[in-house]
Amino acid sequence: MALRALETKAHDFKPDPISDEEGGAMLRAVLTMFGKWEITDEEAAVLLDLPVRTYRRWKAGQPGRLDRDTKARLSNLLGIHKTLRILFTDPVRGYKWIKAGNDAFAGRSALSVMKGGELTDLMRVRRYLDAERGAW
Repeated sequence: MALRALETKAHDFKPDPISDEEGGAMLRAVLTMFGKWEITDEEAAVLLDLPVRTYRRWKAGQPGRLDRDTKARLSNLLGIHKTLRILFTDPVRGYKWIKAGNDAFAGRSALSVMKGGELTDLMRVRRYLDAERGAW
């Protein structure tokens, strides 16, 4: 039996972009999560890189257009939440972890790191948690 060569192209591995409908569902989930984390509107606006006024409008159920950066932020925040749910059998412990000091962040909390405002700040926390979980 002859082996066939497997042809792959870069576009074969490119994920589909997040649709507007998926982005809306992600936003609703993140808004609920922010409530569980007990963070302020000002903190939430920084995490989403939005003006506070815009965040409050979105929180009230009037979201605007979700651009690529916002969708990436939502994805990372949900990844953080998912990993915390895996690491902590008690959800409340995961919610409280966000504000607790952590040696991995020089004693700062994950929230403090993420409030740096850059997408990479969210990614840093997510990478740390994924490593703690033993991802892939």
